[in-house]
Amino acid sequence: MPYILWNNLKKYDSEPKYGSLSLILMTQLSRLIAILTLLKSKRILTATELSNKYQISVRTVYRDIKKLIEAGVPVVTIDGKGYTLMDGYTVAPVQFTEKEANALITAQHLVTKSNDSSFVTDYKDALTKIKSVFKSSILEKSENLNNKIHVFDTREKNIASNALSEIQLAITNYNYIEINYQKANDTNISFRKIEPYVIYSTENKWILIAWCYMRIAYRAFRIDRIQHFKILPETFEDRKFNIQTFFQSDPYDSKAKEKK
Repeated sequence: MPYILWNNLKKYDSEPKYGSLSLILMTQLSRLIAILTLLKSKRILTATELSNKYQISVRTVYRDIKKLIEAGVPVVTIDGKGYTLMDGYTVAPVQFTEKEANALITAQHLVTKSNDSSFVTDYKDALTKIKSVFKSSILEKSENLNNKIHVFDTREKNIASNALSEIQLAITNYNYIEINYQKANDTNISFRKIEPYVIYSTENKWILIAWCYMRIAYRAFRIDRIQHFKILPETFEDRKFNIQTFFQSDPYDSKAKEKK
């Protein structure tokens, strides 16, 4: 079942905006498994209850339920009450192959070299939950492999941030963000209100592309240059941003120069 859920999640992540492995997909998979576990308890769950429990929007709850249904989980909607599972439904034990386990362990080493501490922490927490369902033989082999993988970082300058996980939540829940931003070689710090759309990693830097209300246009922001940020409870309407169109419509250097 988690393998089916993972494939369904990847359909919603067709744009290459999160590097080789998307932390958002890992977080969603962990949350979907948790929701399925609650549904198995025979409880009737409301969208509001799930929204409060996982600190996500009701709209995100609707999408999560849709993903479970697409993965073959017979979720039943009871009008005026909430969600439950069809009587008699059982979930097959979770199984990961040795190759799948090795891929997760290898990804952990790559993620650990990320320059954002929130990203590293959330990935490790998600992986710990997933490793808890490994068969003992695969878990033993994965721990052995873990000690035999090394990723060397050749960066001369340490670039650090601690905002990626919160920004990812703002992206998936369509929340406005207020930021104090400092460009390279500039002592001034500017205040911006933005609509976050896409994050990507290049040259060991995390970049956020957002609609900027000060510039009245899309702008790229290096996350490590965000001095302070605040996720607002208000939500915005999706502008249907497309990263391929963004880069094709204007050269990279001129469109993303603000991030430098």
